[in-house]
Amino acid sequence: MKGVIFIGGDSPRPVICRKLAQDAYIIIAADSGLIAAEAAGIKPNWIIGDMDSLEDKDLLEKYPPDIILQYPVDKDLTDTELACEFLFNKNCNKITLIGGGGGRLAHIMALLAMFERELCPVRWRTANEDIFLLKEAGKFNVDSGTMISIFPAGQGPWNVTSKNLKWKLDDLVWSRGYFGISNTALKKNISIDVIQGAFLLIIEYKPDMR
Repeated sequence: MKGVIFIGGDSPRPVICRKLAQDAYIIIAADSGLIAAEAAGIKPNWIIGDMDSLEDKDLLEKYPPDIILQYPVDKDLTDTELACEFLFNKNCNKITLIGGGGGRLAHIMALLAMFERELCPVRWRTANEDIFLLKEAGKFNVDSGTMISIFPAGQGPWNVTSKNLKWKLDDLVWSRGYFGISNTALKKNISIDVIQGAFLLIIEYKPDMR
């Protein structure tokens, strides 16, 4: 089942948010992710976090108290981790994160590190990037010239092939610490076929194409 988590940080346009949230079994706003959810006209099923970055606490008054799970600021898990754990316990195994662009480098690295886990999100959409966890073949519609980057994720070995990228990924030797950055889509349809392991695919959008 599909779960969606709105998180703090730069988010895509409301129309993109609404599209990403379609058919979601559960939608969660993690802390200030509530602002992006409301901007998209979406009422989350649950609001989770310590609310330390939600400047306008009055926003919470519009929601029933029993869907708000507030945690202390001093805790072992981030708000996003708490939201993911909640969804996994509800049998949501396809989780999309919305937001999280910009901000502190530590926060971005923490979000990326979550994709290394056995139970992890499958997609992360910021204002300017679309990040996919790939474990099999994937096809993507992008504008020609779109910048594409790929990183090995999880446990190796890794092997991947591609079509319609300027620099083919076929037969590259992958290991931890290596990556393919700033590749370019030659056509509107690109495909990535994961033979072994898992990869993070990052599609970068121009500001006027978000």
